[in-house]
Amino acid sequence: MTDSKSSPLVPKNIEDLNRYVAGKTIAEVQDAYQPAMIAKLASNENRLGFSSHVQPAIEKALQVIQDYPDPLATKLRVAIAKKNGVDVDNVIVTAGSESLISMLCRTFFLNKQNVVTADATFVGFFVQAGVRGVHVKKIPVTSEYKYDAKAIVNAIDDQTKMVYIANPNNPTGTYLDKKEYEWLINNIPEHVLIIADEAYYEFAKDVADYPQALEYRRDNIIVLRTFSKAYGLAGFRVGYAIARKEIIDNLLKTKLTFEPTALGQAAALAAYADEDFLNRSIEVVKKGKERLYAFFDEHNVQYAPSISNSVLMILPTEEKAINFTQLMLEKGVILRRVNAFGLPKCVRITIGVEKEMDHFENSFKEVINRI
Repeated sequence: MTDSKSSPLVPKNIEDLNRYVAGKTIAEVQDAYQPAMIAKLASNENRLGFSSHVQPAIEKALQVIQDYPDPLATKLRVAIAKKNGVDVDNVIVTAGSESLISMLCRTFFLNKQNVVTADATFVGFFVQAGVRGVHVKKIPVTSEYKYDAKAIVNAIDDQTKMVYIANPNNPTGTYLDKKEYEWLINNIPEHVLIIADEAYYEFAKDVADYPQALEYRRDNIIVLRTFSKAYGLAGFRVGYAIARKEIIDNLLKTKLTFEPTALGQAAALAAYADEDFLNRSIEVVKKGKERLYAFFDEHNVQYAPSISNSVLMILPTEEKAINFTQLMLEKGVILRRVNAFGLPKCVRITIGVEKEMDHFENSFKEVINRI
């Protein structure tokens, strides 16, 4: 056998990589603590569920499940293009926006090139960049937990290939407004790709000063969106990107041939057509955030105002964040401590339906004085 010291099993960038750790599942919590009720408020899923149109579409798709899916997801691409006022050639559909991030990292980077983003943003981006060995320049967020646009621009150098902007950001829920966003994209060189991750677009689109990236029609902007959040299809893993044809053509070269699955395509197409369910989902989140803000104000809890489907709770110390999250977990309230996102004293709370928010508030009152 070859000496492992002279021939390492994996490259150093993989060896040094921290894998993405997802939030706990309902089954894990039930097995560990047997709580009377579980409210899964950790992973920014749609707690309302999914469109009633999805199940019939799935049952129909199952009739031909022995066949490979359409590798181009043509029907879904056509629907996305029509709704967004772009050509079909400007759209690519994949197995979730994280798959798109992986494709971006393996398609566009050369050796020694870097990407600039915030230090407290989607961990999945750091993982996929690390897999490719891409150097990530992580710029601290502001005191308001927002992207620091000027610092990001100042960090761009001759080796910068890409700037990643999640707007609204995850896990903070904060955003760059139109003035800030326009300044940012106007000061990023045209040869640098701008990844506009709009996973929470549906919850943000009606905010008056929210900048929808597609409005700017820049050749270097790649817009990422997903069916996992507002459409309630996290289990199917379907996402899409919109960009100029040359970018999409090259992404299609590195895309896994038959992603997303036939069931995923059918589910997404059915969900995309159901505006009533989408609007109800948006309303649940809107009312839930208003309720949570009022609750936090009443209990003197610091938080960051959000335009996504979650709210960032800010505790005094990392120790209190650890204790709070654990005590809530034992009550059956699954929350996400976001130390992996670079915010060790913060906890992200997904907005749930009314009974879940009742459970959060009741459990909060029982544990808050014990942390």
